[in-house]
Amino acid sequence: MTQPRPACILTDIEGTTSAIAFVKETLFPFAAAELDAFLDERGTEPEVAAIMAEVRAAAPGEDPRAALRRWMAEDAKVTPLKALQGLIWRAGYADGRLRGHLWPDVAPCLRAWARAGLRLAVYSSGSVEAQRLLFGHSEAGDLTGLFVGFFDTRVGGKRDASAYATIAAGLHLPPGEILFLSDVAEELDAAAAAGMATCQLVRAADGTLPSGRHAEEADFPGVASRFHLPNPA
Repeated sequence: MTQPRPACILTDIEGTTSAIAFVKETLFPFAAAELDAFLDERGTEPEVAAIMAEVRAAAPGEDPRAALRRWMAEDAKVTPLKALQGLIWRAGYADGRLRGHLWPDVAPCLRAWARAGLRLAVYSSGSVEAQRLLFGHSEAGDLTGLFVGFFDTRVGGKRDASAYATIAAGLHLPPGEILFLSDVAEELDAAAAAGMATCQLVRAADGTLPSGRHAEEADFPGVASRFHLPNPA
């Protein structure tokens, strides 16, 4: 079943454009291993110091580094943690130790959609910094120029409908003209509640289970066919 063509594609990253394993097995361990050395070297820089102040405010009475490691172990969606991870990853991308993983079908579709005049944006629990790094140092090259917006948990939680309303306002579009792509059904539920069109990416390699509540596709070319978007030649 095909759907109306949207004006903007808003995409999640982990499990949608990129393998869950890349985040879990590459990015997270890299940040954990580099945490102490990074803070020892750069903890007094204004950007880092401001993040650490947020950590202290979010975990009063707890050693800030202990709080960061606890959040890492819990995979907590805590904004200062995500911001700090983004800075650590920046160093890894800059010196070539990290390259952003994308499923092979993603970059060709993103480029085709951008060429056709569709607006592209990202909404991920990873910080805006981390998003820009992944797409800027991806295995398919620098894709950041394709996107008109990057959004993280500073606009709200990914399972809160209000966050998607805020994103729509930030993009100056009615929610109904935005298609949100994610592998997580509860995120799609929230986007739909805000009025967005939705599609669940059910990638077998990531073990995603279909929810039955949203349109479902296995890859970006499937999304393109369903929503009347151009497919790369």
